Amino acid sequence: MALWLELREALRQPEYVHVLVNPMPVYGLAIGVLSFVIAWVARKRAARGLAYALIFLAGMSAWPAAHFGEAGYDRVYSMSGTQAQKWLIWHRHLAERAVWACYGAAAISAAALVSLWKGLKIHRLAACLSLASALLALGLSCLAAFAGGRIRHSEFRNGPPPAWADTSPEPD
Repeated sequence: MALWLELREALRQPEYVHVLVNPMPVYGLAIGVLSFVIAWVARKRAARGLAYALIFLAGMSAWPAAHFGEAGYDRVYSMSGTQAQKWLIWHRHLAERAVWACYGAAAISAAALVSLWKGLKIHRLAACLSLASALLALGLSCLAAFAGGRIRHSEFRNGPPPAWADTSPEPD
């Protein structure tokens, strides 16, 4: 019973929920891209539809990750040291771009699914755009995850973020 109460309390902390849901876009997009490539090689129409649906769901799962990350930002920033704060700022910067790429991949995959379902001639173009947008979103999400892992895990840090990374504190 005590474990259940402790879990319930943890789920009220947005930074904890962010840690739980933030892998969904990364792993989901990776599975969606892999599914798409397999479906394309196998020339299976239903499998391509499933891949588009996976990419759509993974792209939309960026919303809760971004929402809870933003909600927990101030608390994590205040409990972090200088190096961790720089990684947190860099993570936020990357995540703000990755989330829009994920939304774009979701929208394009939804359009590709509709074009597949309706048998439209633009399906081949929609399929290529869906794959390209999913790969872009996956790449940006991986970069954001790379920086995010260094915030609270000093064992992953080799120092501060790269010199070219914008880690200046953002105005409120």
